[in-house]
Amino acid sequence: MADPLRTLNRLVSAAMVAALGDAAGETPDPVLRRSSQERFGDYQANFAMALAKRLDLPPRQVAERVAAELATDGVLAKVEVAGPGFLNLTLDDAFIAGEVEAALDDTHFGVPRAEASHRFVVDYAGPNVAKEMHVGHLRSSVIGDALVRVLEWLGHDVLRQDHLGDWGTQFGMLIEHLADLGWAAEPGAEHHIGDLDDLYRQANEKFGRDPDFAERGRRRVVALQRGDQDTRALWDSLVAESRRHFSEVYRRLGLTLSDADSRPESFYNDMLDDVVEELTAKGLLRVDDGALCAFPPGFTSRDGSPLPLIVRKSDGGYGYQATDLAGIRYSVEELGGDRLVYVVDSGQSQHFAMVFAVARQAGWIDGGASAEHVAFGMVLGPDRKRLRTRTGGSIKLIELLDEAVQRAVEVVEAKSPDLPPAERSAVAEAVGIGAVKYNDLVNDRSSDYIFDWARMLAMDGNTAPYLQYAHARIRSIFRRVQETTPGGAGAAGPVTLAEPAERNLALALAGFDGAVHSMAEHLQPHRLTGYLFELASAFTAFYESCPVLRAPTDELRGSRLALCELTASILAQGLELLGIEAPERM
Repeated sequence: MADPLRTLNRLVSAAMVAALGDAAGETPDPVLRRSSQERFGDYQANFAMALAKRLDLPPRQVAERVAAELATDGVLAKVEVAGPGFLNLTLDDAFIAGEVEAALDDTHFGVPRAEASHRFVVDYAGPNVAKEMHVGHLRSSVIGDALVRVLEWLGHDVLRQDHLGDWGTQFGMLIEHLADLGWAAEPGAEHHIGDLDDLYRQANEKFGRDPDFAERGRRRVVALQRGDQDTRALWDSLVAESRRHFSEVYRRLGLTLSDADSRPESFYNDMLDDVVEELTAKGLLRVDDGALCAFPPGFTSRDGSPLPLIVRKSDGGYGYQATDLAGIRYSVEELGGDRLVYVVDSGQSQHFAMVFAVARQAGWIDGGASAEHVAFGMVLGPDRKRLRTRTGGSIKLIELLDEAVQRAVEVVEAKSPDLPPAERSAVAEAVGIGAVKYNDLVNDRSSDYIFDWARMLAMDGNTAPYLQYAHARIRSIFRRVQETTPGGAGAAGPVTLAEPAERNLALALAGFDGAVHSMAEHLQPHRLTGYLFELASAFTAFYESCPVLRAPTDELRGSRLALCELTASILAQGLELLGIEAPERM
């Protein structure tokens, strides 16, 4: 259902030009927003205050002039100048009803595609090889996948990038440790991700206490990067088992990432020398303490000296700084990306700021392409510290998801004890995983949030189970229609808005357009979760005050079924855009 704001912006802007001429500005801004109270109409235009000084007129007089030129075009039922110069706008019921009916006939629910299509390259998830995914990987995975779903739905060309951590010092130390243990990359040898996790910890401890091992580990990194056969064979075995584990976690989370989207650090290895050559030719690198570094302007150390971005280390090896620079160049020049998005925790903010600065100096971005760091906060425990196990370790993501589903079984059994066991299991999976994902997305991504099982699985409030149940409840209405009316005859019909709750629901439905586009524009999923909660709340109020199947007339019954149908469809679509299932029964 198209957002009425688009239509109102057009109407009020035209009236501003007609009434005020050039004083309205080259692109008049009516400053429209939803009214906070019904007595102020449906929307308010607050342009008069800003223009009053320019025109040397009282704001109310400015608003009155615009109101006199405002064409209602069958859209507005009432236009009122209020207070010192607010313009209160009330939509015509017939216009709202027509928008609902049009949305029902449109597979995109009246939501227009993006006016300008971009090729997005979105980097998200990105776990580390040889380590089990833990709760720290949740936010990048969930936020990133929600963003790519919405961007694609709005018509953008989206390339997913799973930037696996499979290169660098940590792999040198791990492979060296495996060599010390006598490991060989034998064909058919089975290594479990849990074993690799333990071996990684052992190698890390050894690296910290044994200088000789640390030096051998660093040399092993260089051997890996130069293609040493034995080193590469061990590394390949680590990558294969790690990818198997990642694929299983992605499947459980419902991510749209696949092996084809993998762009690990190693992918860029053969490009690194060229990156250094180009940056050197452009005068952007110089030797500092044996390492080749960039010094982007505006970044200083605590003592005020220029802060280096190490592109090539003193031993000749490359770190993730060089890999990320190569990734930007590849995404722009080879993939044709014009909007690069990195969904990475806020702890990497300075790193990305410096990498973007060097990329701008090199001319890779800002000449038609842009790069943005979509930063996010931490997942906290009840103690407001980083969420960990009771012993202080990282919580494995697969175990977190298992627990979510186990807890959801109790919720589903309490709500729908008559569901067949197989269906109950599928619904519990959808509810449990959905609760974890929604609990992450409902928060402003820039903030930390507290992980609370009781809150995220609650059947009321701004939670996935509440939205899922609202959708399932609507679907149950249509099952009853099928049971009581042969062939479902007399279902959804022309829309009339006889009661305030009906009108409020219709207006809530109209907000889907704005919520989806706002999420895409600002790359903030909580803008869509907040809207879906408002829609579900409006439906609950409608359902409690407006009988549907027992409506007093067939016409009113059909109208209310139409509102139910569009509500269920938008709830399901909105949840799908967030990567969350909407069960038919719950």
